[in-house]
Amino acid sequence: MTVAIEKMTLEEFLAYDDGTDKLYELENGELIPMPAESDINQRIASFLFAFFLGLGTPSYRLRIGIEVAVSGAKVSVRIPDLVLLSEELATEMNGATRSIVLMDMPPPLLVVEVVSPNQEKRDYRYKRSEYAARGIAEYWIVDPLQSRVTILEWVEGFYEEKVYMGDNKIESTILANLDLTVERVLQAR
Repeated sequence: MTVAIEKMTLEEFLAYDDGTDKLYELENGELIPMPAESDINQRIASFLFAFFLGLGTPSYRLRIGIEVAVSGAKVSVRIPDLVLLSEELATEMNGATRSIVLMDMPPPLLVVEVVSPNQEKRDYRYKRSEYAARGIAEYWIVDPLQSRVTILEWVEGFYEEKVYMGDNKIESTILANLDLTVERVLQAR
């Protein structure tokens, strides 16, 4: 006998509270507990946050820990490591009671995911298609396990991929005059 598991709606997810501080993503209607971030993942996200500030990006447009609703077979909510909001989205988020980009809001300009062990499929496959469908202009996959940074640029509904390694300078259509190498990102210094 097969038992059907009820999938959670976005509204149920937004209201969900299990009484703990546990962080969850919603993946096609299923709660996915998020493991604690490794030190290197936190250092990389913090480094990029500070680096983007140094480029002149206003702090109110950068977010760590923001939720982003994306479409899948059912609604999903992702928590990227770092997000760059457009001016329009930052204005819309101002005063929000929860830090979440809903489907009826403009998409973020840039999303950064730092790959964790045993999470490669989620970052390289699932999130790639979800972020593309959401219209996120640029998706960075920073992979300390493979020592590379993959930049996905949204072009006509699909991502075009560029992979950078070692002392390669990373190129971004969102961040002009980016003087940043993969080595420097992975060392997070």
